[in-house]
Amino acid sequence: MTITFEQSPVQEARLPQGTIRYREMGTGEPILLVHGFMVNGLLWRKVAPRLAADFRVIAPDWPMGSHPVPLGPGADLTPSGFARLVADFMAELDLRNVTLVGNDTGGAMCQLVAVNHPERLCLLGLTPCDAYDHFPPPLFRPLKAIARIPGGIRVVIASLRPRPAQRLPISYGWTTKRPIEDRILDAWLAPARRDAGIRRDIAALLRGAHPRHTLAAAERFGEFRRPVLIAWAPEDKFFPFEYGERLAAAFPDARLEVIEDSRTFVSEDQPERTAQLIADFAREPARDRAATT
Repeated sequence: MTITFEQSPVQEARLPQGTIRYREMGTGEPILLVHGFMVNGLLWRKVAPRLAADFRVIAPDWPMGSHPVPLGPGADLTPSGFARLVADFMAELDLRNVTLVGNDTGGAMCQLVAVNHPERLCLLGLTPCDAYDHFPPPLFRPLKAIARIPGGIRVVIASLRPRPAQRLPISYGWTTKRPIEDRILDAWLAPARRDAGIRRDIAALLRGAHPRHTLAAAERFGEFRRPVLIAWAPEDKFFPFEYGERLAAAFPDARLEVIEDSRTFVSEDQPERTAQLIADFAREPARDRAATT
């Protein structure tokens, strides 16, 4: 019987910042997936099984607001702190020759990992994500102010209980072209509804988001000389296609691929195309290493 991503055992990595839960499928060179704000590893549930035939696919529930276990009090969730957390996760699992793939807020964090902690990386993949002056996108910038108000995040999460509110542009409505399953939306919103520690992490994450971090990372893209895949959706409403073009031009060894008929969550709208691009990209260095042995 084929095991789905959601049936995969949940494992734990104990890091200095706290516990990170994750699922993994397959064997081979590792592909580490980094989702964005107010989602978890389920974002990759349609992509991970397609990659697992040839790779070890690891999809953590990063502390982006839909994670099941809050980090320890005082954990650093600034962008630089988050990049360190990703690096610590790779070290804890002793991952090497990693293909690191990010989406949405997770793509911004992957950019910081690439320039500050590249030691374990082999490849970098960026699907529609924050970059340059888009961190966060303009529509979500008011959340930064709300995050500084005591109880503000709790009010925002409570306002998303009605289904119609979950389809608004300010929530999940513009992230996909097709409706996300209700059970997935429930899984993404439940942790923040029930746990004050999760809401504390959300507030810390939002307070730290600022374009100065992504702009500073962009100044160092030239230092990352490993292959980079930019897979962008021309119909994305948060991250214009010109940002994908700009990223592709900034890295020394980058290619730009188009994912049509999709918005930000390409793994939801076009999982087959997304998985194929990642798999083909990740196979190339493996072939190169085999040719030199």
